[in-house]
Amino acid sequence: MDSLISRGNLFATPVPSSGERFDELARFGNTTIERIVSSAEPGGDPYDQVQDEWVVLLVGHARLEVAGRALELGPGDHVALPAHTPHRVLSTSAGAVWLAVHVTR
Repeated sequence: MDSLISRGNLFATPVPSSGERFDELARFGNTTIERIVSSAEPGGDPYDQVQDEWVVLLVGHARLEVAGRALELGPGDHVALPAHTPHRVLSTSAGAVWLAVHVTR
């Protein structure tokens, strides 16, 4: 297999005991694709990112606060977050799996 080609499984990762686990899966120019696995205690720290982000919840449930508004998410729900949109994870089910795409302008 070519050394530039990578392969993996989105669901083959341990659940952290607290916080969230972030794994970069691929990077293409100014775009990064990341897997996030949440514990039942994700932390809740606020994010103010310099890049645009699109995130989809693949497994589990989550509650986010985006620009002061609470959002409930289930499997398949996705959110587009333009750069510098304040957001934080309020709660997640243990083992929630996300796919995030970050684009730096």
